[in-house]
Amino acid sequence: MTNRTIDVKGTKVTIATIHEQDYISLTDMVRNFDGGSALIEQWLRNKDTVLFLGVWEQLNNSRFNSPEFEGIRNEAGRNSFFLSAKKWIDATGAVGLLAKAGRYGGTYAHRDIAFEFGSWLSPEFKLYLITEFQRLKDAESRNASLEWSFQRTLAKVNYRIHTDAIKERLIPTLLTREQTNAVYASEADLLNVALFGITATQWRHTNPGQIGNIRDATTLEHLVVLSNLESINAVLIHQGLSSADRLTQLNAIAITQMRSLMGSEAINSLPGASTLKGIDK
Repeated sequence: MTNRTIDVKGTKVTIATIHEQDYISLTDMVRNFDGGSALIEQWLRNKDTVLFLGVWEQLNNSRFNSPEFEGIRNEAGRNSFFLSAKKWIDATGAVGLLAKAGRYGGTYAHRDIAFEFGSWLSPEFKLYLITEFQRLKDAESRNASLEWSFQRTLAKVNYRIHTDAIKERLIPTLLTREQTNAVYASEADLLNVALFGITATQWRHTNPGQIGNIRDATTLEHLVVLSNLESINAVLIHQGLSSADRLTQLNAIAITQMRSLMGSEAINSLPGASTLKGIDK
């Protein structure tokens, strides 16, 4: 989970990214409003709120307990009706609200729901919240683009080192341009198979609508590992290792480096992760 903070009219509001989705702290949002955290439960008691939450879950959560929701919806609006975030989550299996403990504890809501809550709190506050949230996302997008471009450039530089090693050790004299290009392509695909599990041609066949190649469409983490593999393969070529031996070593290195970068959840996406000894799934 990644936490960031934005300033909304003097109120520090935490943004948590969980499973690539942004959740906003409702507890932080009400911090400077009269009533504090009690406002969250007051909002949850509202029948329109329950209807909104139910529709959101039905659209975004395949495991949502609709029959349990129907019971809550029928009770909503009565004087005796009470609903907390935890009660809602436990009863329906909802994912739009989160009740968290710890340093960044409190009630969090998916940004769609948080903006709806902001409207109920104060239209002015909601507009400031959306503005600051979008400012944060724009900055993150720019940073990610710069990092990706840097790693793509680094991969291209290492590719030159890689091709020089191929030219020096693997390409005999008097080959035609077509034969030479075939050797370069086969070595590039050796790296593709080691890291992505498929060749460039296989990727194009399975992604006919994508612009560019497999390396243009990949993640920053993969580009970091790819640039490392190109340098390592150049060394292995100079050592005289066969392509089969190099592929085995490069695949093991790719798995190890991707695990370091992305955590154990990423292992299964790498080729050979389930067969290499010493690598935990």
